[in-house]
Amino acid sequence: KQPASSGASGDASAAGTDAGKTYLIATDTTFAPFEFQNESGEFVGIDMDLLKAIAEDQGFSYEIQVLGFDAAVQSLQAGQSDAVIAGMSITPERQDNFDSGVVMGIKAGNEEIKSYEDLRGKNVAVKTGTEGSAFAESIKAEYGFTTTYFKDSSNMYEDVISGNSAACFEDYPVLGYAVSQDIGLKIVTEKEQGSSYGFAVNKGQNAELLDMFNKGLANLKENGKYQEILDTYIQE
Repeated sequence: KQPASSGASGDASAAGTDAGKTYLIATDTTFAPFEFQNESGEFVGIDMDLLKAIAEDQGFSYEIQVLGFDAAVQSLQAGQSDAVIAGMSITPERQDNFDSGVVMGIKAGNEEIKSYEDLRGKNVAVKTGTEGSAFAESIKAEYGFTTTYFKDSSNMYEDVISGNSAACFEDYPVLGYAVSQDIGLKIVTEKEQGSSYGFAVNKGQNAELLDMFNKGLANLKENGKYQEILDTYIQE
């Protein structure tokens, strides 16, 4: 696929990069609230907004390549992209930009369920292949609940809203975004330890880009822009 969108422009030489260089950033724009297209067709989300603000802060130019997650990683590994930002789970080789964790969601207005103990004898909805499902499986014997698996978030949420399941487990930013859309859910637990999401470059390459990203992110956290972006997409 061809690059689908241009990001922020600035004086790259002032940030210590090659003058006029435009970094190619691969992504998957189907992962709300990190990357998605709004009704106007613009690429928005936590990652997209952070990347734009960091580029403006550090003075570099970038171009977004919409490739899908697997293709984005392959593009990076092949040297066809300079970096990937796509809600990626952190490994020791990747740099952290957003702490996540599993939370429990229930139907809005439900006052009976406030903790895992309240799930005893009930059913919990989970999504296949997620940290939420792994966490649910790890505690269901202790708290005496059953699990039902779904392939996508929307059906999982609907199962809770309709009352078929008492709760669901999901990554905090993903469930927090769903809550912000007023679909009828609320979060009732603190985040369990989970993965972090990051900005990836090939090891030993594009050190200047990674350095600018980290410095820009630190500046955004200090000036409040980071929290402002998170609050745009996540609610409890």
